Amino acid sequence: MDILGISCYFHDAAAALIRDGELLAAAEEERFTRKKHDYEFPQNAIDFCLKVGKIKSQDLDYVVFFEKPFIKFERLLLCSMQTFPNSLKLFREAMITWLGDKLWIRHLIQKKLKVPASKILFSEHHLSHAASAFFCSPFDESAILTVDGVGEWTTATIAIGNGTNIKILKEIRFPHSLGLLYSAFTAYLGFEVNEGEYKVMGMAPFGEPKYVDKVYKLIRLSGDGSFELNMEYFSFHQSSEKTYNRKFESLFGPSRKPDSYFFTSASGYPSYFGEKPSNYDELCRENQFYADIAASIQAVTEEVLLKMANQAYQETGIKNLCLAGGVALNSVANGKILKQTPFEQIYIQPSAGDGGGALGAALFVYNMVLGNPREFLMEHAYWGVEHENGEIDNFLKENAIRYERIENEERLIERVAGQLSGGKVVGWYQGRFEWGPRALGNRSILADPRRTDMKDIVNTKIKFREPFRPFAPSVLIEETENYFALPDASKHYPARFMLYVVDVNEDKHNVIPAITHVDGTGRLQTVQREINPRYYKLIETFGQATGVPVLLNTSFNLKGEPIVNTPEEAFGSFQRSGMDVLVLGDYIVSKEDG
Repeated sequence: MDILGISCYFHDAAAALIRDGELLAAAEEERFTRKKHDYEFPQNAIDFCLKVGKIKSQDLDYVVFFEKPFIKFERLLLCSMQTFPNSLKLFREAMITWLGDKLWIRHLIQKKLKVPASKILFSEHHLSHAASAFFCSPFDESAILTVDGVGEWTTATIAIGNGTNIKILKEIRFPHSLGLLYSAFTAYLGFEVNEGEYKVMGMAPFGEPKYVDKVYKLIRLSGDGSFELNMEYFSFHQSSEKTYNRKFESLFGPSRKPDSYFFTSASGYPSYFGEKPSNYDELCRENQFYADIAASIQAVTEEVLLKMANQAYQETGIKNLCLAGGVALNSVANGKILKQTPFEQIYIQPSAGDGGGALGAALFVYNMVLGNPREFLMEHAYWGVEHENGEIDNFLKENAIRYERIENEERLIERVAGQLSGGKVVGWYQGRFEWGPRALGNRSILADPRRTDMKDIVNTKIKFREPFRPFAPSVLIEETENYFALPDASKHYPARFMLYVVDVNEDKHNVIPAITHVDGTGRLQTVQREINPRYYKLIETFGQATGVPVLLNTSFNLKGEPIVNTPEEAFGSFQRSGMDVLVLGDYIVSKEDG
C-alpha cells in the first residue's frame, strides 16, 4: 500500500511517501526550488518521492493532506470579522489567497496528481504533528505534546499514543499560542518570523532574563501549563505583516533594526562586520538589552513548556514523551524537559515543524484510520535525494573541474581527516540529503572544533552570520559522555537529530572551544556506526589523529539559501565561499589545485 503525505501553503512545504507503513522518501520543497521555506504546492518533492517508489501518482492508494483547509479558513474568516475594521487588509488578503488554490486542495490534488477524489483524505494539523512523532517513535505508548504557531484552531495539544491510536486529551486554541508569542519576539528582535526563531535561541545565552516580569504581562500561565495571551499587545490576529503593536513597544521599547549588526562585549566584534564603529561601547550596551530580551522570552518559553510537559505526565502517567510542532525545534527547551520532568525518554523526529506534517498525515491514515500495525521506526534522517558517483563524475568532467577520485574509503577518510586536523574547512556531500532543517553529516560543512578561532574562521569564510550563533558538534556515540552531560546517550533519539542542547563537560570547554557556546552548552549530534558508517569513520579517524572524536558541523549552505541538494549546488557554494576542500562522494576538489 502506497500513501503520499503532503503539507504546504503556510511554510516548509513537503512530501513523504510510505509503503506498507515504512517510509521510502521525504523531502522539503525548498531543496528543489532553492526558495528557503518554500510553502507552495510541493510538486518537485512529490515527483522525487514517486521516483524513489518507482510508481506513478495514479497508482497511489491514498493522498493525505496534513490539515483541514475549510476549518482553517473558518478561523481566518471569523477572526477577521471579530476584529473588523482593523483586520480589513488581512481579510482582503485571505480572500484573495484562500479562494484560489488554498481552499480547494482536493481539486488541486486531483488536477496535479490525476487521482480520484475518493483517494484524497485529510488529517488535522496537530494530529499530523502528533502522528509524525509517535508513529515514528520506538514507544508502544507515550504522552504526546504538540506546540506550534497555529493549525486550524489549535495551537498546542496534550495527547496519548497507544499502539495505533492517538487520543487528544487537552488543547489550547487560537489566538493563545506559545509559537506566536515567540515569533512576536523574533520580529521585535529584528529577525524574520518562521526563520529567525533559532537566532533568538542562540542570542539568549548572551543575555540575562531581566525582563521576565514584563513578558508575563503578555501571557497568563496556569499551574497546569495552560495559558492565555493578553491580546492588547499583539496584532497577528489583525495583520499579516506585523505580529505585535505599539503597546508592545511601549512596554519593551523600540524594536531592534533588522539590518543592524548584533554584537555584545561577550560575543565580540567579528572581522567580517568591517571596521569597529567609533560608538562600539554604546552599541554593545544597546545590543545587551536585546540579548536580555531574548534571554527573557526563552526563559518564559522554557517555563511554559516544562509546565505543559509535567501536565502531560500527570494526565498520562507514562514516562515516554513525544514532542512535535515547530516549538519542538527549540533544542534548549528540549534539553531542559529531559532534565527537569519525570520523563525518562523523549522522541522528536527531525522534521518536527510543518514539513513533518506530511509524514504524520500519511502515517495517521495507515496506522490510525486503516488500523494497520506499526512497521516503522525513524532511526535516521537520510530520506532525501542521492546523487551517486556516476552523476558526480559526469558533472565534474562536463565542467572541466579538477578533481581526485579516491575509491578506497579508508584512504579517502584519512585524507579528509588530515585536512580537517590541518585547519581546512571541508564541504562534505554524501548519500541522501537530510529530512528536516539540520545537516547531520550528509550535507555538512565540517571543521576542527579544537581551534578557538575556528568559529570565526567558518563564519568569515562561509556563513557571514551573527557571531552569537553557535556551531554544532558531531560526536561518536560511545564518546558522548566524555564530552557532554548526556548519560546513556544511545537511548536518546533527539540527540541523533541535533535536537538537544546539553552542557559541555567543564573539563572539555577548552578542548572543543569552537562548538562550546558562551553558556557552556552545545547542540550535539551523536553519530552511530550502523546509521552513517562513512561519517562515523571520518570522526573516528579524526579522533585517532587528534585525540578528540568530535567535529564541528554546520549545514552546507550559504547565508539565506536552503541546504544544497545537487553536486552543482554544492560546487557553487564551494566556489562562492572560503571552503578549502569539497568532498563529493568519492571525489575531492581542492582550491589548492586551482
